[in-house]
Amino acid sequence: MKALWSSGFRPFFLLGACYGPLALALNLAARAGHWPLGEAVLVLGHAHELLYGFATATACGVVLTALPSWTGAAEVRGARLAALAALWLAGRLAWWLGAWLPQTLVLGLDCAFYPMLLLTVLPTVRGARKRLFLWTLPPLLGLAAGNLLVHLALLGGDVEQARFGIALGLHSFLFMFSLYAGLLTPAFTRGWLRERGEHSNAILLPLEYATALAMLIFAAADLTHAGALWMAAACALAVGLHGWRFARWRGWRTASEPLLWTLHLGYAFLIAAIALRGACALIPALRPDAWIHLFTLGALGMCKVGLMTRVVLRHTGRPMVVPPLMKLAYAMMLAAALLRLAFTVHHLSELALALSALLWSLAFVLYLLCFAGMLVRPSLPRVATAAAP
Repeated sequence: MKALWSSGFRPFFLLGACYGPLALALNLAARAGHWPLGEAVLVLGHAHELLYGFATATACGVVLTALPSWTGAAEVRGARLAALAALWLAGRLAWWLGAWLPQTLVLGLDCAFYPMLLLTVLPTVRGARKRLFLWTLPPLLGLAAGNLLVHLALLGGDVEQARFGIALGLHSFLFMFSLYAGLLTPAFTRGWLRERGEHSNAILLPLEYATALAMLIFAAADLTHAGALWMAAACALAVGLHGWRFARWRGWRTASEPLLWTLHLGYAFLIAAIALRGACALIPALRPDAWIHLFTLGALGMCKVGLMTRVVLRHTGRPMVVPPLMKLAYAMMLAAALLRLAFTVHHLSELALALSALLWSLAFVLYLLCFAGMLVRPSLPRVATAAAP
């Protein structure tokens, strides 16, 4: 098991892929009355644990692996990595065992993870050659603040304030997604296109700054419940800049490479989700949470399964070839996102919702079948990774 603590992606991809389906199952058990949770916790449990539990684990795996790879800093490994994973796990146990624990203890255990993660990545981003990586810190601070707000609100029985904490965490993830998808996806695509003698565009820094600012404006409008026209304008600005950014990457040229088109498709879902948020502001008949699931299942879901595949293959010394089961997992994730959107927009039956959750969960089960062994075993020699896209 020593290999498990040799790189950040190993424990956190394993924990995240296991926890995602488990969190859904536990939430269903709680709603059916088979697991004791307080009423407020029950209402917020699904959103909190998929955001601050599952999504945080997989994002942590990416950050702890990408930052050292791109900055030249030493990776977090060994006892420090194990301690970080233990803090994450303690938070999850505290959440689900909260009926038997003092609420201040639940708060302390679940809120300790983000400060530790910030202290862990701070030396790495501070010495980064690309200053854009410094932008990792604000969303991590936002996640820390949002999670703390949720727990403080639950202590006071204020469900609406707790919802604000979840919304703050959601927008923190949106910003982090925009940052890392905007750095990693075009970089991987440029390398793949150059190998085939095709033109590729370099990062346009003014566009990166403008896109980041647009995401902040979008977050401010949504968190302050801006009027319909202001909300729609903020969404239109973000969609326009993201669309320009997305078009420069020439993602349509990567249709033959699953390790790339999953990332481009995930980014397209991000643009669609923001556009849908603008539409929800102007069309009262649309449910306001429709855009959230388009982001979480579509954008985050597609990018996670694609990037988690790439990272494991690349960093364990395997050939960069997607296993057939993972291609099926990509199809399941896409179907889950589209079905969840159809359920919300077209008011389908609960069967459609259950099928979407099942497909989403099965995608991560297939991921574990393909890669759990690689995550706990030592890497192969890097010579086996030729022709990485």
